[in-house]
Amino acid sequence: MKKVLLIRFSSIGDIVLTSPVIRSIHQQHPEAEIHFLTKKSLSDLVMYNPRISKVYTLSKKVSEVLPALKAEKYDVVIDLHKNIRTSLVKLALNVPAFSYHKLNYKKWMLVRLKVNMLPSIHIVDRYFDALEPLGIKNDGKGLELFVPPAYEEEAARVMESVKEPYVVFSIGAAHFTKRLPAGKWKELVKEVGGTLVLAGGKEEYAVAESIREEAPQRIINACGACSILATAAIIKRAAAVITNDTGLMHIATCFSRPVVSVWGSTVPEFGMYPYLPLHPERSAIVQASGVTCRPCSKIGYDSCPKKHFSCMNQIPVSRIREALQQVI
Repeated sequence: MKKVLLIRFSSIGDIVLTSPVIRSIHQQHPEAEIHFLTKKSLSDLVMYNPRISKVYTLSKKVSEVLPALKAEKYDVVIDLHKNIRTSLVKLALNVPAFSYHKLNYKKWMLVRLKVNMLPSIHIVDRYFDALEPLGIKNDGKGLELFVPPAYEEEAARVMESVKEPYVVFSIGAAHFTKRLPAGKWKELVKEVGGTLVLAGGKEEYAVAESIREEAPQRIINACGACSILATAAIIKRAAAVITNDTGLMHIATCFSRPVVSVWGSTVPEFGMYPYLPLHPERSAIVQASGVTCRPCSKIGYDSCPKKHFSCMNQIPVSRIREALQQVI
């Protein structure tokens, strides 16, 4: 195996979750040249990984990169996304390919019928199960993310007036039903002392400002203020991270930060909970009890289908505080 192509187009967390596979291939097959195919907008997440020799990106269509990929003459393709576009890539390259089972039927059973047939195994370990024919084994060291000095400096400018230790509130998520409501974060401000940093994208800025008004003297709004890798640098130095089920949750585990994850419409049983094999005691999961409509989706919705949003509204803020004390 001299040349390998790994494919994962999105999203932030999913790309970060491929890092143990990259490291294990590099360590166990040092002769292999590793290439990575992803979306251009997310390429920074793999661009600085010293184990990756080349990163290919696309904006919309796989046809943008197929000629270049064909010229590489790969020995094997590892598809960690598994959709129509990755199938087109594998068909065009016509070399041995490996992919994991997405278990969509079992996820459907849990979402629609509330019957849990899913294996009690993290998605990272499912990746390695699929790669068993290649002799690639999980080294058990968890996730990793490489942040160059330029992004550390960017983070330092945003955090210029902040003294450690601080706790990060990761307030965003791709879908509404995965986001803890702003009112809950405001309550949490009163429960968690010290400096707080609000992390998220520019779309979270206005909500973050409303939260910051609760204690402006000790809250920093970093939402939309820096790049994803600079945000990672902020998280890297946090005393702890309280987060929704989102990409920043997985970035926190890259640096073994104590993490409290709060779950709404999605559930940890899907296999994408914080992955901390070396420090499982640093992770706590908080979710509402007795909300029978959970999970209502495997990825989330833009509004609550039942209109009550009980999966988030019924979570007592005191439980989040207690979980924070537990992981710290």
